[in-house]
Amino acid sequence: MGKGKLAKFADMETYGNVFQYPFSTYEEHPFTMQGRWRSDYFGNDNTIVLELGCGKGEYAVELARNYPEKNFIGVDIKGARMWTGATQALNEGLRNVAFLRTNIEIIDRFFAPDEVQEIWLTFSDPQMKNPRKRLTSTWFMERYRRFLTDGGTIHLKTDSNFLFTYTTYMVEKNTLPLDFRTEDLYHDELSAQNVEPATLAVQTYYEQMWIARGLNIRYMRWHLPHSTPLAEPDVEIELDEYRSYHRNKRSPKRTSC
Repeated sequence: MGKGKLAKFADMETYGNVFQYPFSTYEEHPFTMQGRWRSDYFGNDNTIVLELGCGKGEYAVELARNYPEKNFIGVDIKGARMWTGATQALNEGLRNVAFLRTNIEIIDRFFAPDEVQEIWLTFSDPQMKNPRKRLTSTWFMERYRRFLTDGGTIHLKTDSNFLFTYTTYMVEKNTLPLDFRTEDLYHDELSAQNVEPATLAVQTYYEQMWIARGLNIRYMRWHLPHSTPLAEPDVEIELDEYRSYHRNKRSPKRTSC
């Protein structure tokens, strides 16, 4: 029988690779490692890569295995899920991966300017009713710029046509440098030429579920300059029907506007 939530939270209190600072406790216990992740935790000067909304953390752990020359930090508010990846990393002795349990809305409080070089957004909630909560919205882009290096890289991997379409409009609206975009990552012949091998090889638990359901996996990689003024795209986007399946309160809306 697996461990319950309370047992997992108790475990993580003792884990050296987990930092727990949810919004409800942040004011009472300020984070003191901002700007010192490399010196105080990783002990090197390597690139720092964030996975925002890391869920069980298996993607961050697998990336850490594939890229020992980089440092990875998985971020999520749901600690019971995060326990899986954190435990696995400890058991394997992976020193280049850590986990931060906090609200992504305050992510800029944990990193200093230019401390992070890459961001991964893996199967984020599309937040079809609330643009401000979308992790690819300009609201979040402004926060990322407070700690991401100028022109830093952002990856989006998603099963959601809604989020992918919205993000495409956001990138186009703000003329952000786009490296690669595909609506079918695993069947696009150009993927092998434009995507790092681990991006094709590593699949999250939820990704495997979506693939089993016959959904295409979409992927984008772009850069975020500091000087570019950001504006939200004003477009109507068809909602993802499968996201509403089995929900108690089903929205009668067909588009996001």
